[in-house]
Amino acid sequence: MIKHFKYNQSTIFYRVEGKGKTVVLLHGFGEDNNIFNQQINFLKNYCQLIIPNLPGSGNSEILNEENGDITIDDYAKCIHALFKQENIQSCIMLGHSMGGYITLSFAEMFPQYLKGFGLVHSTAFADSEEKKQNRLRGIEMMEEYGGYAFLKNTIPNLFSQNFKKNYPEKIAMLIEEGRKFSTKALQQYYKAMMNRADKTSVLKNTLLPVLFIIGTEDVAAPMNDVLQQSQLPLNAYIHILENIGHMGMWEAAENLNQFLVNFIQTI
Repeated sequence: MIKHFKYNQSTIFYRVEGKGKTVVLLHGFGEDNNIFNQQINFLKNYCQLIIPNLPGSGNSEILNEENGDITIDDYAKCIHALFKQENIQSCIMLGHSMGGYITLSFAEMFPQYLKGFGLVHSTAFADSEEKKQNRLRGIEMMEEYGGYAFLKNTIPNLFSQNFKKNYPEKIAMLIEEGRKFSTKALQQYYKAMMNRADKTSVLKNTLLPVLFIIGTEDVAAPMNDVLQQSQLPLNAYIHILENIGHMGMWEAAENLNQFLVNFIQTI
């Protein structure tokens, strides 16, 4: 079921699938909620899924910047508004990449709503100075060449070597989906990611169960970085996907689905 609500003058769309324990799936940069289709088709038999299109993705409108640059916290507050819309009292939140940054921000501001949360190919570390400079160059590239050209250049790097070799048509399909994004929305995401704070304290201080999904070939959320972070929570569930990059939802859907449902059913 497709539903929508208003948040700060923007219309935000989301999907509701299945019944039972509530699980929220947050997609990453350059994606919409369809990135989770293989997970949705599997998990809807076990729980109720809430899958938003973050502001600026899919058919959700971009957030207004009249009060300054949009932050990761702003996206977390938007998800909180969705909780009020759906009267969600508690849930498990699972975020991919940028969705993981939003999950950590939500866990810091609104922990009372969470039974547990998960980072799917994501990190609690802030951007390094080098990565911030890369983000700035990315924003400039988008300004000069457009958001689609930027995604066309960067999306293949998110996948493992094997997946790029064996499924070029799937990567091409995801690149084509990038035509739907406005350059402004992609730049807004990049600024928010670039300026986000380190959130390792959230992992260190939480009493909630935390799931970590790690790809050995992930260049965006490197395995060694995430393994360090996985030692911080009292109750961590750690799964390593061998020969997988940043996109386990596609590259290792069956394994990922099983890891997710096991986590959901455990807590």
